[in-house]
Amino acid sequence: MELHMHSLAVSDIDAFRSRMTGALFVPGSADYETARPLWNGMIDKHPALIARCANTEDVVIALAFAREHGLDIAVRGGGHNVAGMASSDGGLVIDLSEMKAVRVDPGSRRVVAEGGVTIGDLDAATQAYHLAVPMGVVTETGIAGLTLGGGYGWQTRKHGLSCDALRAAEVVTADGRVLRASADENADLFWALRGGGGNCGVVTAFEYEAYPLGPDVFGLAVFYPVEAARTVLGHVRDLGPDLPESLSPIGVLGHIPEAEFFPVEHWGKPFVALVGAWIGTVEEGEQALASLRTLAEPMADLSGPLPFLEMQQFFDEDYPTGGHYYWKSTRLAVLSDAAIDDLVTLNAEAPSAHSTLDVWFTDGGAASRVPADATAFGDRSAPYMIGIEANWHDAATDEANVAWARHCAVALESYSTGGSYLNFPGFAEDGEAAVRAALGASYDRLRAIKKQYDPDNVFHTHQNVTPILEPV
Repeated sequence: MELHMHSLAVSDIDAFRSRMTGALFVPGSADYETARPLWNGMIDKHPALIARCANTEDVVIALAFAREHGLDIAVRGGGHNVAGMASSDGGLVIDLSEMKAVRVDPGSRRVVAEGGVTIGDLDAATQAYHLAVPMGVVTETGIAGLTLGGGYGWQTRKHGLSCDALRAAEVVTADGRVLRASADENADLFWALRGGGGNCGVVTAFEYEAYPLGPDVFGLAVFYPVEAARTVLGHVRDLGPDLPESLSPIGVLGHIPEAEFFPVEHWGKPFVALVGAWIGTVEEGEQALASLRTLAEPMADLSGPLPFLEMQQFFDEDYPTGGHYYWKSTRLAVLSDAAIDDLVTLNAEAPSAHSTLDVWFTDGGAASRVPADATAFGDRSAPYMIGIEANWHDAATDEANVAWARHCAVALESYSTGGSYLNFPGFAEDGEAAVRAALGASYDRLRAIKKQYDPDNVFHTHQNVTPILEPV
Protein backbone atom coordinates (compact mmCIF):
# COMPACT_ATOMS: atom_id res chain seq x y z
CA MET A 1 0.00 0.00 0.00
CA GLU A 2 2.78 2.42 0.86
CA LEU A 3 4.48 1.82 -2.50
CA HIS A 4 1.30 2.73 -4.33
CA MET A 5 0.75 5.83 -2.19
CA HIS A 6 4.31 7.08 -2.82
CA SER A 7 3.70 6.75 -6.56
CA LEU A 8 0.65 9.02 -6.45
CA ALA A 9 1.38 12.72 -6.50
CA VAL A 10 -0.82 14.91 -4.34
CA SER A 11 -1.56 17.01 -7.40
CA ASP A 12 -2.81 13.95 -9.27
CA ILE A 13 -5.10 13.01 -6.37
CA ASP A 14 -6.39 16.56 -6.13
CA ALA A 15 -7.10 16.63 -9.86
CA PHE A 16 -8.91 13.30 -9.57
CA ARG A 17 -11.01 14.63 -6.68
CA SER A 18 -11.91 17.78 -8.57
CA ARG A 19 -13.35 15.78 -11.46
CA MET A 20 -15.52 13.58 -9.24
CA THR A 21 -19.07 14.45 -8.25
CA GLY A 22 -18.80 11.95 -5.42
CA ALA A 23 -16.23 11.76 -2.63
CA LEU A 24 -12.63 10.53 -2.69
CA PHE A 25 -11.08 9.08 0.48
CA VAL A 26 -7.36 8.61 1.12
CA PRO A 27 -5.55 7.07 4.10
CA GLY A 28 -5.42 9.56 6.95
CA SER A 29 -8.54 11.44 5.87
CA ALA A 30 -11.42 11.83 8.30
CA ASP A 31 -13.77 9.48 6.46
CA TYR A 32 -11.31 6.86 5.19
CA GLU A 33 -11.62 4.58 8.23
CA THR A 34 -15.40 4.81 8.07
CA ALA A 35 -15.46 4.00 4.35
CA ARG A 36 -12.86 1.21 4.46
CA PRO A 37 -14.51 -1.65 6.46
CA LEU A 38 -16.57 -4.34 4.75
CA TRP A 39 -19.39 -6.50 6.13
CA ASN A 40 -17.12 -9.44 6.94
CA GLY A 41 -15.03 -8.53 9.98
CA MET A 42 -12.39 -11.04 8.84
CA ILE A 43 -11.44 -8.68 6.01
CA ASP A 44 -9.06 -5.83 6.88
CA LYS A 45 -7.78 -4.29 3.65
CA HIS A 46 -6.24 -0.86 3.13
CA PRO A 47 -6.86 0.53 -0.35
CA ALA A 48 -4.81 3.46 -1.60
CA LEU A 49 -7.96 5.30 -2.63
CA ILE A 50 -11.71 4.88 -2.23
CA ALA A 51 -13.77 6.60 -4.90
CA ARG A 52 -17.35 6.81 -3.69
CA CYS A 53 -19.07 7.39 -7.00
CA ALA A 54 -22.23 9.44 -7.36
CA ASN A 55 -22.99 8.46 -10.95
CA THR A 56 -21.76 6.51 -13.95
CA GLU A 57 -19.45 9.31 -15.07
CA ASP A 58 -17.65 9.06 -11.73
CA VAL A 59 -17.07 5.38 -12.42
CA VAL A 60 -15.56 6.19 -15.82
CA ILE A 61 -13.27 8.80 -14.23
CA ALA A 62 -12.18 6.47 -11.41
CA LEU A 63 -11.49 3.60 -13.76
CA ALA A 64 -9.35 5.80 -16.01
CA PHE A 65 -7.35 7.06 -13.03
CA ALA A 66 -6.69 3.53 -11.77
CA ARG A 67 -5.52 2.38 -15.17
CA GLU A 68 -3.30 5.43 -15.66
CA HIS A 69 -1.56 4.85 -12.32
CA GLY A 70 -1.41 1.05 -12.42
CA LEU A 71 -3.70 0.50 -9.45
CA ASP A 72 -5.61 -2.73 -8.90
CA ILE A 73 -9.36 -2.16 -9.07
CA ALA A 74 -11.98 -3.52 -6.70
CA VAL A 75 -15.68 -2.77 -7.12
CA ARG A 76 -17.92 -2.34 -4.11
CA GLY A 77 -21.68 -2.58 -4.33
CA GLY A 78 -23.14 -3.71 -1.02
CA GLY A 79 -19.74 -4.75 0.35
CA HIS A 80 -21.28 -8.05 1.46
CA ASN A 81 -19.10 -10.49 -0.49
CA VAL A 82 -17.88 -12.99 2.09
CA ALA A 83 -14.41 -13.20 0.53
CA GLY A 84 -13.85 -9.43 0.76
CA MET A 85 -13.53 -8.84 -2.97
CA ALA A 86 -15.01 -5.37 -2.62
CA SER A 87 -11.64 -4.00 -1.53
CA SER A 88 -7.98 -4.27 -2.48
CA ASP A 89 -4.83 -3.62 -0.49
CA GLY A 90 -3.05 -0.72 -2.16
CA GLY A 91 -5.61 -0.52 -4.95
CA LEU A 92 -8.51 1.72 -5.87
CA VAL A 93 -12.01 0.88 -4.70
CA ILE A 94 -14.79 1.96 -7.04
CA ASP A 95 -17.46 2.32 -4.38
CA LEU A 96 -21.04 2.34 -5.68
CA SER A 97 -22.68 2.35 -2.25
CA GLU A 98 -24.21 5.81 -2.74
CA MET A 99 -25.72 4.89 -6.12
CA LYS A 100 -29.04 3.72 -4.72
CA ALA A 101 -31.73 4.92 -7.13
CA VAL A 102 -34.54 2.43 -7.88
CA ARG A 103 -37.20 3.04 -10.53
CA VAL A 104 -40.24 0.74 -10.72
CA ASP A 105 -42.63 0.62 -13.68
CA PRO A 106 -45.57 -1.36 -12.31
CA GLY A 107 -47.22 -1.61 -15.73
CA SER A 108 -44.34 -3.44 -17.41
CA ARG A 109 -43.09 -4.92 -14.11
CA ARG A 110 -39.61 -3.64 -14.96
CA VAL A 111 -37.29 -2.35 -12.26
CA VAL A 112 -34.08 -0.39 -12.80
CA ALA A 113 -31.72 -0.31 -9.82
CA GLU A 114 -28.28 1.29 -9.51
CA GLY A 115 -25.21 -0.70 -8.53
CA GLY A 116 -25.17 0.27 -4.85
CA VAL A 117 -28.70 -0.92 -4.13
CA THR A 118 -29.17 -3.61 -1.48
CA ILE A 119 -31.85 -6.29 -1.40
CA GLY A 120 -33.63 -4.30 1.30
CA ASP A 121 -33.63 -1.17 -0.85
CA LEU A 122 -35.00 -3.08 -3.83
CA ASP A 123 -37.68 -4.88 -1.81
CA ALA A 124 -38.93 -1.64 -0.27
CA ALA A 125 -39.34 -0.06 -3.71
CA THR A 126 -41.02 -3.02 -5.40
CA GLN A 127 -43.33 -3.98 -2.53
CA ALA A 128 -44.94 -0.55 -2.82
CA TYR A 129 -46.53 -2.07 -5.95
CA HIS A 130 -46.88 -5.62 -4.56
CA LEU A 131 -44.02 -6.77 -6.77
CA ALA A 132 -40.74 -8.52 -6.01
CA VAL A 133 -37.57 -9.34 -7.94
CA PRO A 134 -36.10 -12.78 -7.14
CA MET A 135 -33.34 -11.99 -4.65
CA GLY A 136 -31.41 -13.51 -1.77
CA VAL A 137 -32.45 -13.93 1.86
CA VAL A 138 -30.31 -11.36 3.75
CA THR A 139 -31.45 -7.82 3.01
CA GLU A 140 -28.11 -6.04 3.54
CA THR A 141 -26.66 -8.00 0.60
CA GLY A 142 -25.93 -5.92 -2.50
CA ILE A 143 -27.95 -6.82 -5.57
CA ALA A 144 -24.86 -6.44 -7.79
CA GLY A 145 -22.65 -9.18 -6.43
CA LEU A 146 -25.64 -11.44 -5.80
CA THR A 147 -26.90 -11.16 -9.38
CA LEU A 148 -23.50 -11.42 -11.03
CA GLY A 149 -22.86 -14.65 -9.10
CA GLY A 150 -26.33 -16.17 -9.55
CA GLY A 151 -28.69 -15.39 -6.70
CA TYR A 152 -30.68 -18.01 -4.78
CA GLY A 153 -33.70 -17.02 -2.68
CA TRP A 154 -37.30 -17.71 -1.75
CA GLN A 155 -38.47 -17.33 -5.38
CA THR A 156 -35.89 -19.60 -7.04
CA ARG A 157 -38.17 -22.52 -7.87
CA LYS A 158 -41.08 -20.26 -8.85
CA HIS A 159 -39.33 -17.55 -10.88
CA GLY A 160 -35.65 -18.48 -11.11
CA LEU A 161 -32.38 -17.02 -9.92
CA SER A 162 -31.65 -13.31 -9.62
CA CYS A 163 -29.54 -13.49 -12.78
CA ASP A 164 -32.49 -15.10 -14.60
CA ALA A 165 -34.62 -12.03 -13.83
CA LEU A 166 -32.01 -9.66 -15.31
CA ARG A 167 -33.23 -8.10 -18.55
CA ALA A 168 -30.55 -5.48 -19.22
CA ALA A 169 -27.59 -3.72 -17.60
CA GLU A 170 -25.51 -0.58 -17.94
CA VAL A 171 -21.83 -1.51 -17.90
CA VAL A 172 -18.61 0.50 -17.84
CA THR A 173 -16.00 -1.59 -19.63
CA ALA A 174 -12.25 -1.62 -19.03
CA ASP A 175 -11.62 0.95 -21.78
CA GLY A 176 -14.17 3.38 -20.30
CA ARG A 177 -17.06 2.76 -22.66
CA VAL A 178 -20.58 2.83 -21.23
CA LEU A 179 -22.56 0.04 -22.83
CA ARG A 180 -26.06 -1.33 -22.56
CA ALA A 181 -26.14 -5.11 -22.41
CA SER A 182 -29.30 -7.06 -23.14
CA ALA A 183 -30.53 -9.91 -25.29
CA ASP A 184 -30.48 -7.48 -28.24
CA GLU A 185 -27.44 -5.30 -27.48
CA ASN A 186 -24.00 -6.66 -26.67
CA ALA A 187 -25.66 -10.02 -26.12
CA ASP A 188 -22.42 -11.82 -25.31
CA LEU A 189 -21.68 -9.36 -22.50
CA PHE A 190 -25.24 -9.76 -21.22
CA TRP A 191 -24.79 -13.55 -21.20
CA ALA A 192 -21.60 -13.17 -19.14
CA LEU A 193 -23.24 -10.89 -16.57
CA ARG A 194 -25.94 -13.45 -15.81
CA GLY A 195 -24.09 -15.51 -13.24
CA GLY A 196 -20.55 -15.26 -14.61
CA GLY A 197 -19.16 -12.99 -11.89
CA GLY A 198 -17.80 -9.44 -12.05
CA ASN A 199 -15.15 -9.99 -14.70
CA CYS A 200 -16.16 -7.88 -17.67
CA GLY A 201 -16.87 -4.42 -16.30
CA VAL A 202 -18.51 -2.29 -13.63
CA VAL A 203 -22.30 -2.69 -13.69
CA THR A 204 -23.76 0.66 -12.72
CA ALA A 205 -27.44 -0.25 -13.27
CA PHE A 206 -29.48 -3.45 -13.44
CA GLU A 207 -32.85 -3.82 -15.14
CA TYR A 208 -34.98 -6.69 -13.81
CA GLU A 209 -38.33 -8.28 -14.36
CA ALA A 210 -40.40 -8.29 -11.17
CA TYR A 211 -43.26 -10.62 -10.28
CA PRO A 212 -46.53 -10.12 -8.39
CA LEU A 213 -46.08 -10.95 -4.71
CA GLY A 214 -47.31 -9.73 -1.34
CA PRO A 215 -47.83 -7.72 0.62
CA ASP A 216 -48.24 -10.84 2.81
CA VAL A 217 -46.94 -14.38 2.38
CA PHE A 218 -47.08 -17.53 4.44
CA GLY A 219 -43.67 -18.17 5.94
CA LEU A 220 -42.41 -21.63 6.85
CA ALA A 221 -40.00 -21.73 9.81
CA VAL A 222 -40.22 -24.94 11.79
CA PHE A 223 -37.37 -26.20 13.99
CA TYR A 224 -37.08 -29.91 14.81
CA PRO A 225 -34.66 -31.84 17.04
CA VAL A 226 -31.61 -32.82 14.99
CA GLU A 227 -32.46 -36.48 15.63
CA ALA A 228 -35.29 -36.00 13.10
CA ALA A 229 -32.89 -34.92 10.33
CA ARG A 230 -33.35 -38.07 8.25
CA THR A 231 -37.13 -37.72 8.50
CA VAL A 232 -37.26 -33.99 7.80
CA LEU A 233 -34.66 -33.64 5.04
CA GLY A 234 -35.51 -37.05 3.62
CA HIS A 235 -39.17 -36.08 3.30
CA VAL A 236 -38.40 -33.00 1.21
CA ARG A 237 -35.88 -35.00 -0.82
CA ASP A 238 -38.43 -37.74 -1.51
CA LEU A 239 -41.05 -35.24 -2.68
CA GLY A 240 -38.87 -34.73 -5.76
CA PRO A 241 -41.02 -33.36 -8.59
CA ASP A 242 -44.00 -33.17 -6.20
CA LEU A 243 -42.34 -30.38 -4.23
CA PRO A 244 -44.46 -27.34 -5.16
CA GLU A 245 -42.67 -24.72 -7.23
CA SER A 246 -44.15 -22.03 -5.00
CA LEU A 247 -41.77 -23.20 -2.26
CA SER A 248 -37.97 -22.95 -2.34
CA PRO A 249 -37.14 -24.41 1.07
CA ILE A 250 -33.80 -24.34 2.85
CA GLY A 251 -33.01 -27.16 5.23
CA VAL A 252 -30.86 -25.73 8.01
CA LEU A 253 -28.74 -27.57 10.55
CA GLY A 254 -27.53 -25.43 13.42
CA HIS A 255 -27.95 -24.75 17.13
CA ILE A 256 -30.93 -23.03 18.76
CA PRO A 257 -29.97 -19.44 19.63
CA GLU A 258 -30.64 -17.82 22.97
CA ALA A 259 -33.62 -15.86 21.68
CA GLU A 260 -36.96 -15.21 23.34
CA PHE A 261 -39.04 -16.92 20.65
CA PHE A 262 -37.33 -20.26 21.36
CA PRO A 263 -38.09 -22.18 24.57
CA VAL A 264 -35.24 -21.72 27.05
CA GLU A 265 -34.87 -25.49 27.49
CA HIS A 266 -33.82 -25.78 23.83
CA TRP A 267 -31.18 -23.04 23.82
CA GLY A 268 -27.89 -24.35 22.44
CA LYS A 269 -29.33 -27.66 21.26
CA PRO A 270 -28.75 -28.83 17.67
CA PHE A 271 -31.70 -28.55 15.31
CA VAL A 272 -32.80 -29.25 11.77
CA ALA A 273 -35.18 -26.66 10.33
CA LEU A 274 -37.20 -26.03 7.21
CA VAL A 275 -37.43 -22.35 6.23
CA GLY A 276 -39.12 -20.84 3.20
CA ALA A 277 -41.80 -18.52 1.86
CA TRP A 278 -44.85 -19.63 -0.11
CA ILE A 279 -44.85 -17.61 -3.33
CA GLY A 280 -48.61 -17.31 -3.65
CA THR A 281 -51.55 -16.48 -1.41
CA VAL A 282 -51.38 -16.86 2.34
CA GLU A 283 -54.33 -19.26 2.30
CA GLU A 284 -52.70 -21.54 -0.28
CA GLY A 285 -49.44 -21.47 1.63
CA GLU A 286 -50.93 -22.39 4.98
CA GLN A 287 -52.67 -25.40 3.46
CA ALA A 288 -49.76 -26.52 1.27
CA LEU A 289 -47.15 -26.30 4.02
CA ALA A 290 -49.14 -27.91 6.82
CA SER A 291 -47.58 -31.36 6.30
CA LEU A 292 -44.03 -29.96 6.58
CA ARG A 293 -44.84 -28.65 10.06
CA THR A 294 -45.76 -32.05 11.53
CA LEU A 295 -42.90 -34.30 10.43
CA ALA A 296 -41.86 -34.70 14.08
CA GLU A 297 -42.49 -32.91 17.38
CA PRO A 298 -41.07 -29.42 16.73
CA MET A 299 -38.84 -27.55 19.14
CA ALA A 300 -40.42 -24.35 17.82
CA ASP A 301 -42.76 -23.50 14.96
CA LEU A 302 -42.50 -19.88 13.91
CA SER A 303 -44.52 -20.39 10.73
CA GLY A 304 -47.40 -18.12 9.84
CA PRO A 305 -48.56 -15.21 7.69
CA LEU A 306 -46.35 -12.14 7.64
CA PRO A 307 -45.41 -9.29 5.31
CA PHE A 308 -43.00 -10.36 2.57
CA LEU A 309 -40.64 -7.61 3.71
CA GLU A 310 -40.43 -9.27 7.14
CA MET A 311 -39.90 -12.69 5.57
CA GLN A 312 -36.97 -11.25 3.66
CA GLN A 313 -35.50 -10.06 6.96
CA PHE A 314 -35.90 -13.40 8.75
CA PHE A 315 -32.17 -14.16 8.77
CA ASP A 316 -30.86 -10.58 9.04
CA GLU A 317 -30.00 -10.63 12.75
CA ASP A 318 -27.87 -13.74 12.21
CA TYR A 319 -25.47 -11.83 9.92
CA PRO A 320 -24.44 -8.58 11.66
CA THR A 321 -21.91 -6.28 10.04
CA GLY A 322 -18.49 -6.88 11.54
CA GLY A 323 -19.11 -10.52 12.40
CA HIS A 324 -16.59 -13.11 11.24
CA TYR A 325 -17.62 -15.26 8.28
CA TYR A 326 -16.14 -17.96 6.09
CA TRP A 327 -18.44 -19.74 3.65
CA LYS A 328 -17.86 -22.63 1.30
CA SER A 329 -20.27 -24.57 -0.89
CA THR A 330 -20.61 -27.84 -2.72
CA ARG A 331 -23.24 -29.26 -5.01
CA LEU A 332 -24.53 -32.74 -4.23
CA ALA A 333 -25.60 -35.38 -6.70
CA VAL A 334 -27.44 -37.27 -3.93
CA LEU A 335 -28.81 -36.49 -0.49
CA SER A 336 -28.69 -40.01 0.88
CA ASP A 337 -29.43 -40.93 4.48
CA ALA A 338 -25.68 -41.36 4.88
CA ALA A 339 -25.10 -37.81 3.61
CA ILE A 340 -27.71 -36.50 6.07
CA ASP A 341 -26.00 -38.38 8.90
CA ASP A 342 -22.69 -36.79 7.92
CA LEU A 343 -24.29 -33.33 7.95
CA VAL A 344 -25.61 -33.99 11.46
CA THR A 345 -22.13 -35.04 12.62
CA LEU A 346 -20.46 -32.03 11.01
CA ASN A 347 -23.00 -29.69 12.59
CA ALA A 348 -22.22 -31.15 16.02
CA GLU A 349 -18.51 -30.47 15.45
CA ALA A 350 -18.94 -26.75 14.68
CA PRO A 351 -16.80 -24.58 17.01
CA SER A 352 -19.40 -21.80 16.86
CA ALA A 353 -23.07 -22.11 17.76
CA HIS A 354 -23.78 -19.45 15.09
CA SER A 355 -22.57 -21.65 12.21
CA THR A 356 -24.97 -23.57 9.99
CA LEU A 357 -25.04 -26.14 7.24
CA ASP A 358 -27.73 -25.18 4.73
CA VAL A 359 -29.35 -27.59 2.28
CA TRP A 360 -30.73 -25.75 -0.73
CA PHE A 361 -33.17 -27.95 -2.68
CA THR A 362 -32.31 -26.96 -6.26
CA ASP A 363 -33.98 -29.82 -8.14
CA GLY A 364 -36.86 -28.82 -10.38
CA GLY A 365 -38.61 -25.49 -10.77
CA ALA A 366 -37.98 -22.42 -12.88
CA ALA A 367 -34.22 -22.13 -12.29
CA SER A 368 -33.57 -25.69 -13.41
CA ARG A 369 -35.58 -25.21 -16.63
CA VAL A 370 -33.27 -22.48 -17.93
CA PRO A 371 -31.03 -24.12 -20.57
CA ALA A 372 -27.49 -24.70 -19.35
CA ASP A 373 -26.02 -22.47 -22.07
CA ALA A 374 -28.57 -19.64 -21.75
CA THR A 375 -26.61 -17.86 -19.01
CA ALA A 376 -23.07 -17.97 -17.67
CA PHE A 377 -24.27 -19.40 -14.35
CA GLY A 378 -22.71 -22.79 -13.62
CA ASP A 379 -24.27 -26.20 -13.21
CA ARG A 380 -28.06 -26.14 -12.80
CA SER A 381 -28.48 -29.91 -12.85
CA ALA A 382 -27.33 -30.74 -9.31
CA PRO A 383 -30.41 -31.38 -7.14
CA TYR A 384 -28.86 -30.03 -3.92
CA MET A 385 -26.43 -27.34 -2.86
CA ILE A 386 -24.84 -27.26 0.57
CA GLY A 387 -23.95 -23.87 1.99
CA ILE A 388 -21.22 -24.33 4.59
CA GLU A 389 -21.46 -21.24 6.79
CA ALA A 390 -18.90 -20.67 9.50
CA ASN A 391 -20.25 -17.66 11.43
CA TRP A 392 -18.66 -16.46 14.68
CA HIS A 393 -17.69 -13.36 16.68
CA ASP A 394 -14.57 -14.21 18.70
CA ALA A 395 -11.44 -13.41 16.67
CA ALA A 396 -9.48 -15.84 18.85
CA THR A 397 -11.39 -18.70 17.20
CA ASP A 398 -10.79 -17.62 13.59
CA GLU A 399 -8.50 -20.52 12.78
CA ALA A 400 -10.78 -23.17 14.29
CA ASN A 401 -13.88 -21.93 12.47
CA VAL A 402 -12.19 -21.66 9.08
CA ALA A 403 -10.75 -25.15 9.57
CA TRP A 404 -14.20 -26.54 10.38
CA ALA A 405 -15.71 -25.15 7.16
CA ARG A 406 -12.86 -26.53 5.07
CA HIS A 407 -13.21 -29.89 6.81
CA CYS A 408 -16.94 -29.95 5.97
CA ALA A 409 -16.20 -29.38 2.28
CA VAL A 410 -13.73 -32.27 2.23
CA ALA A 411 -16.06 -34.56 4.21
CA LEU A 412 -18.87 -34.06 1.66
CA GLU A 413 -16.72 -34.69 -1.43
CA SER A 414 -17.92 -38.26 -1.87
CA TYR A 415 -21.48 -36.99 -2.47
CA SER A 416 -20.47 -33.98 -4.56
CA THR A 417 -20.72 -33.30 -8.27
CA GLY A 418 -17.51 -31.29 -7.96
CA GLY A 419 -19.37 -28.05 -8.58
CA SER A 420 -19.82 -25.12 -6.22
CA TYR A 421 -21.59 -21.75 -5.96
CA LEU A 422 -19.62 -18.66 -7.01
CA ASN A 423 -21.01 -16.53 -4.17
CA PHE A 424 -19.78 -18.89 -1.42
CA PRO A 425 -16.04 -19.07 -2.26
CA GLY A 426 -14.28 -19.14 1.11
CA PHE A 427 -11.60 -16.47 0.77
CA ALA A 428 -11.16 -17.38 -2.92
CA GLU A 429 -7.92 -19.02 -1.85
CA ASP A 430 -8.41 -21.84 -4.36
CA GLY A 431 -7.96 -19.36 -7.19
CA GLU A 432 -9.04 -19.89 -10.74
CA ALA A 433 -9.49 -23.64 -10.28
CA ALA A 434 -12.42 -22.94 -7.96
CA VAL A 435 -13.89 -20.43 -10.43
CA ARG A 436 -13.68 -23.04 -13.17
CA ALA A 437 -15.39 -25.60 -10.91
CA ALA A 438 -18.21 -23.17 -10.13
CA LEU A 439 -18.77 -22.04 -13.72
CA GLY A 440 -18.31 -25.41 -15.37
CA ALA A 441 -18.95 -25.47 -19.11
CA SER A 442 -19.39 -21.67 -19.18
CA TYR A 443 -15.78 -21.03 -18.24
CA ASP A 444 -14.14 -21.19 -21.68
CA ARG A 445 -16.80 -19.02 -23.30
CA LEU A 446 -16.32 -16.49 -20.51
CA ARG A 447 -12.60 -16.39 -21.28
CA ALA A 448 -13.38 -15.48 -24.88
CA ILE A 449 -15.82 -12.74 -23.82
CA LYS A 450 -13.31 -11.45 -21.28
CA LYS A 451 -10.77 -11.10 -24.07
CA GLN A 452 -13.22 -8.97 -26.01
CA TYR A 453 -14.21 -6.61 -23.18
CA ASP A 454 -11.18 -6.76 -20.86
CA PRO A 455 -8.18 -8.06 -22.83
CA ASP A 456 -5.71 -6.60 -20.31
CA ASN A 457 -7.40 -8.38 -17.38
CA VAL A 458 -8.08 -5.09 -15.58
CA PHE A 459 -10.92 -6.64 -13.57
CA HIS A 460 -8.95 -9.48 -12.02
CA THR A 461 -9.72 -9.09 -8.30
CA HIS A 462 -13.23 -10.60 -8.48
CA GLN A 463 -12.80 -14.40 -8.81
CA ASN A 464 -10.86 -13.92 -11.97
CA VAL A 465 -11.52 -15.43 -15.37
CA THR A 466 -8.41 -14.80 -17.42
CA PRO A 467 -8.90 -13.73 -21.03
CA ILE A 468 -7.87 -16.15 -23.74
CA LEU A 469 -4.34 -15.24 -24.76
CA GLU A 470 -3.17 -14.77 -28.31
CA PRO A 471 -1.18 -17.79 -29.60
CA VAL A 472 2.59 -17.30 -29.57
